[in-house]
Amino acid sequence: MKVGPRAKLLAIAVIFLLPIVASILVYRYGSVRPTANYGELIEPNTVTSQPFRLASGAPFSFDHLRGRWAMVASDSGACPAACVEKLTTLRQVRLALGRNASRVERVFVVDDQRRPDAAALQPFEGTIVALSPAGMSLPLSAANDRTHIYLVDPRGNVMLRWPAAPDRRRMLKDLERLLKASQIG
Repeated sequence: MKVGPRAKLLAIAVIFLLPIVASILVYRYGSVRPTANYGELIEPNTVTSQPFRLASGAPFSFDHLRGRWAMVASDSGACPAACVEKLTTLRQVRLALGRNASRVERVFVVDDQRRPDAAALQPFEGTIVALSPAGMSLPLSAANDRTHIYLVDPRGNVMLRWPAAPDRRRMLKDLERLLKASQIG
């Protein structure tokens, strides 16, 4: 059987177009597989430009943390049990990072006007406690979301969040993966 030049050209076109058509069909109608990360990647945006105060009265801004990674949790200054659990998670995950622990800061944002008890925060020494200024309400952001723990990159962008009561091992894996791949912070 003799094949004409048009049939050969059509066969070559089909061979080259078939993978493209298949990839489009898989993209449109295929199922999405879960990612390797545990935390939810979010569209990077600045954490907040809101000014805060430290317990000592000194001013604090997230700009002070440029060049370092930061885990951010917010809650009431009364620090109920859920707050203590978040602060414990931040401390334990950071310690589990080993030699990379110095690359990560822990920030507790007091999102109401209640001043935290210094004795209650003693087990979390080294955590930066940022107090909201009196008479100022925080816009919805990583600095006042009690339902998540956020990760801020060294450029000051919020990029990842975990639930308020995360699986610590999976959270640690996320951080280890990020710190290994990161050239900054």
